[in-house]
Parts: sequence; C-alpha cells; structure tokens
Amino acid sequence: MKGPSYDEEVETGPGRHLRGGLGGHGLRVAIVASRYNHVVTSRLLEGAREGLLTHGLEEEDIAVAWVPGALEVPLAALEMARTGRWDALVCLGAVVRGETAHFDYVAGEAARGIASASRETGIPFTFGILTTNTMEQALERAGGSHGNKGYDAALAAIDMANLLRLIRGTEG
Repeated sequence: MKGPSYDEEVETGPGRHLRGGLGGHGLRVAIVASRYNHVVTSRLLEGAREGLLTHGLEEEDIAVAWVPGALEVPLAALEMARTGRWDALVCLGAVVRGETAHFDYVAGEAARGIASASRETGIPFTFGILTTNTMEQALERAGGSHGNKGYDAALAAIDMANLLRLIRGTEG
C-alpha cells in the first residue's frame, strides 16, 4: 500500500497552516549518492533528478556527489551543507540486509548521521537511503512497482526548503 502522495491536500482546521510546496524555481539542491549497490542508486539518482527538474529546478542548480557507501553519505552531505550553497540535500543509497549485523550498523548510522547533520546545519537533508531485506525489494523501490524513492526524496527536499524559507521569512 502506498502512502499519500505529495499532490494530495491534507485536511486542515482553523488557523494559519504553513506548507512549503513543490515549486523548485530558484532552489539549489545537492544530491549525495552512494556508489555501493550502484545498480540501485543510479536509478534512485535518475528519479531524484527527474523530480527536481520536473518541479522547476535548472540543471545548473543541481549537483551530485558520489561517495563509496551509505555510511559516507552523512559526512559528504554535511560538508556540502556547510558551504551555504544548497537549499536542501537529497541523500541516496541502498543498504540490503545480509547474513551479518553489518546492515544494522550501516543503516542505523546513516540515518542518525543524516538527521544529525540536518539539525546541525538547519538545512533539510532528505532520506532516500533504501533499507531492504533483498536486492529485489530495493529495485522495486528504485523505479519498480513501488515507485522511485529518489523521486520522493527530491520532492521532500523541495517541500522542506520552501517550508523553511516560509518559516524564516525568506521565501522568494
């Protein structure tokens, strides 16, 4: 079952509701992608780029940094955020469960690192790192029957960048 899409309206009550929106014009977004499980991450990257371009970003406003694996994503994303050049970062990778505890360490630390770096910098980092039991499940989420989670992460990045601009009074 799929969750609600970004295009669906949410029920609102009285008061002012802040919503970022999906207009990407004028935003700059960096993507940090893991080379490990490249067959999956390259598809996530295609989805993320499509999402950004479809929603108004220009090619020159998108940068891609490749790192060895999912564990290295948070550090590269943090350093990119510290430059002040990016409104949001999309973090992509694929961690597939194996027969050892390696999965738990890599997936958990990648998630913690990304969340921590986002809070530290005040820049939205979206989590497009798949954590699946099998390679087949990863491929289904990288452009297969479960959509493309790279695309979803890109839309979340646009939405959050716009929301933070609105909250900070810097919407442009």
